[in-house]
Amino acid sequence: MPCSRRALLRAGLLGGAALSLPGRLLAASPLAPDADLHWLDGEAPGWDSGQSFGVPWPRGVLRQVGNLAAQANEGAALPVQSWPLAYWPDGSIKWSGHALGGGAAPRTVKISPGRPAAPVEKVTVREQGETIAVQVGPTCWRVPRQGSAVIASAERDGRVLLRDVALVARAQDAASGEEADTLTQRHFTSRIGSVTIEQSGPVRAVLKVEGSHAGEEGAWLPFSLRLYFTSGSDAVRIVHSFIWDGDADRDFLSGLGVQARVPMRGALHDRHVRLATEKNLFAEAVRPLTGLRRDPGEDFRQAQIDGRAAPGISALPEKFAPLLDSIPAWGDFRLFQGTSEGFVVTKRTRKGRAPIQSLEGRRARGLAYVGSPQGGAAIGMADFWKRHPVQLDIAGAAGDEAELTAWLWAPDAPALDMRSYRDVLGMTDYPAQNRGLDVTYEDYEPGWDCAKGIARTNELWLWALPATPDTATLESYAAHVARPPRLLASPAQIRAAGVFGDWALPAITGPAAADVERQNDLLLGHYQGEIERRHWYGFWNHGDVMHTYDADRHQWRYDIGGYAWDNSELSTDLWLWYSYLRTGRAGLFRMAEAMTRHTGEVDVYHMGPWAGLGTRHGVQHWSDSSKQPRVSNAAYRRIYYYLTGDERVGDLMRALVHSDRALQKVDIGRKVADRAPESLPPGGIAAVTKPKDLPDGVIQLQFGTSWGSLVAAWFTEWERTGERRWRDRIVAGMDSIAALPRQWWAGGANFDLASGRFVSGGDQISVSHLNAVFGVVEIMAEVLPLVDTPRYRAAWIDYCAWYNAPAADWERRFGEPPRGHNLRQAHSRLTAYAAHALGDRALARRAWAEFHDRDLPADLAAHNVAEGQVEIPGLSTNSAAQWGLAAIQNLALLPGDVLVE
Repeated sequence: MPCSRRALLRAGLLGGAALSLPGRLLAASPLAPDADLHWLDGEAPGWDSGQSFGVPWPRGVLRQVGNLAAQANEGAALPVQSWPLAYWPDGSIKWSGHALGGGAAPRTVKISPGRPAAPVEKVTVREQGETIAVQVGPTCWRVPRQGSAVIASAERDGRVLLRDVALVARAQDAASGEEADTLTQRHFTSRIGSVTIEQSGPVRAVLKVEGSHAGEEGAWLPFSLRLYFTSGSDAVRIVHSFIWDGDADRDFLSGLGVQARVPMRGALHDRHVRLATEKNLFAEAVRPLTGLRRDPGEDFRQAQIDGRAAPGISALPEKFAPLLDSIPAWGDFRLFQGTSEGFVVTKRTRKGRAPIQSLEGRRARGLAYVGSPQGGAAIGMADFWKRHPVQLDIAGAAGDEAELTAWLWAPDAPALDMRSYRDVLGMTDYPAQNRGLDVTYEDYEPGWDCAKGIARTNELWLWALPATPDTATLESYAAHVARPPRLLASPAQIRAAGVFGDWALPAITGPAAADVERQNDLLLGHYQGEIERRHWYGFWNHGDVMHTYDADRHQWRYDIGGYAWDNSELSTDLWLWYSYLRTGRAGLFRMAEAMTRHTGEVDVYHMGPWAGLGTRHGVQHWSDSSKQPRVSNAAYRRIYYYLTGDERVGDLMRALVHSDRALQKVDIGRKVADRAPESLPPGGIAAVTKPKDLPDGVIQLQFGTSWGSLVAAWFTEWERTGERRWRDRIVAGMDSIAALPRQWWAGGANFDLASGRFVSGGDQISVSHLNAVFGVVEIMAEVLPLVDTPRYRAAWIDYCAWYNAPAADWERRFGEPPRGHNLRQAHSRLTAYAAHALGDRALARRAWAEFHDRDLPADLAAHNVAEGQVEIPGLSTNSAAQWGLAAIQNLALLPGDVLVE
């Protein structure tokens, strides 16, 4: 039985004396500022380009980051650069960010009090007029403030190793020759708009370059590029982001890449090409000396294989020397990965000559090198085969200068087609569109299925090298690119700091809890397996999963409206992240990382009328007409941001702090009044519709799906900056919800954008099963222990305690039967939250019973249905994600003896 309304209010007003909020109760007492880091894959990599990561600290423990040092194996000092990532309300450090140098990676790392060590060769940044010079050891990287090159050159000992690093793009005016007799090609290159120095050493420097791709017809594809220069590393890490702003009917992207020019020195037989294939290096020379009819000698052959300078021409056999120029020189090499299941390597002597096929394989690791013993360059791309179609090109290596290009969209692939997948089918008004929604679950509206404004981020590395590296070194680079190493705070460290709300490390308290853990592992493993079995990879798709399974076809509903791509629906991102936080498993981290990259970029608009909003689940990631803040939700990004300090994700969250303004022009509930009564969502029209007579600056806002998502952005900005205005905006919303006649039971009310308060409405009960399943539970668990809002606390706990209340009890209290109370199992965690806050054992038992009501299939087991085909009949990602989150939070919140009952 839920406790009485009066008891809840009294508990809220008494605050900490009578009410123990879960997030506060589970946080550990302050510890000494000391943190052990661990390598995600269990051991240190053979080579590392440098690490950046976040470390959490309990409230009140750490006041500044400047007195933190890093120690490696057995206490050896490590050079470290530190900065604050987030603050507790008392001004103490909540998250610190750290950077370590590159090169040989330490086996262990500890962050603890002490004087930070400086690197032997500091990274320095000098502004020289229109150029920024970044010195990393003996190499000077020059970054211009204007022009087309994002890096003008990398020089070492007076030699230019690479130059004119630029972003390149190609487009054509039709999808293919099938649709047009002729195709007109257009070429674009980067045009810099601004360069910002974000960090300037001594361990790393970070430069942010912004601009667009310019061509004869103008500019498009805005980009944001971060360059990371790290002590001890010959590589610059590049985080490349662009926004799609093309006209889908005339702009068909036929190539998008990062290109560098590499001066070629030495004899043609001393020029080396290396491509990282699946397991080995494709290692050849521009002019081969092996396999010839006449033998130049072992010294020449072995030098070419090893990547060393061959002996001088005078050392060639007398009869061989005159024949050297008769050997064709192969100037162009290409590795094309068209799908996740296959790549091909080709080469040709030059442009205008036929290519020949060198080899084929399955999944290339994504690294290419060209150069000689006098210097060269390499480029690598993370998630290479997962982001297909991709391509690595080396062109002109037989000349004075080679072009080295990593193509994010391969020119050898069909052009990128961003048009809608469907016709209008008569859906020109809301009633017709609602009829379509009733059959395909797709909220379609002409013109609202546009991709203009979405984005994509890729991670690359560019090496400036004094000579051709040996095989072992290049293999270590390739391994780094294929599986970037991560140094992270341990689950125990994160839990001890009391961050991220209500979760706990796995602790089996009995058979029932053990069964829950096994079932969560089964579900997580199934989705990890499905990514591989169903090949959920590709330029836009990598990182997402499907929404609902079709047991009749033994296939996910990839072509059925709103049942196709998941797009964060019901907090899949959070399920993965909290599962990782508890276990520290590398596979879960990488799956969650890919989802964070995808959902924060592809599923969200970054410019245009929907900027700051995301798109509901659909056949194309942008095809559904429902644009909402529940998808752009900062709650889905913040865990990754704090674990890694990733600046790009930080940008994405900061861009959301004013996203509520977009709702002045985007009416989320615009179609509901035209919907047939039997097709209305639980809770009726009032759950989502917007009154038409609101004054300017006032919008209708749902508490969970919209306001809760906005709170996540404001809370994160408050943490990151310490600026009280974001805290005050949250509290204004909380206080005004508590003042509404129906409080949380209203589901939503009229919100004043200027003040952040709900100013009218909220006088009718309108319960929606969606209000608590888009991160609001998790963000309330983090915020409430940090703000003094007793009436809102009582209102929130009242909602948690009564949502799943027995129907008869509900009707006695509210005078009407419950409606809209779906997802009972998922909402068991709300009951658990209230039980924990109030110390109510009866409520705790009810929560555990609700959790076992099973929204998931009763027979939850994976079945082999065909070769390489595994299914769980009746599975939906909605249910899986919410079951997983309920499992994690119930195990953390409910008493151990309840879990064994």
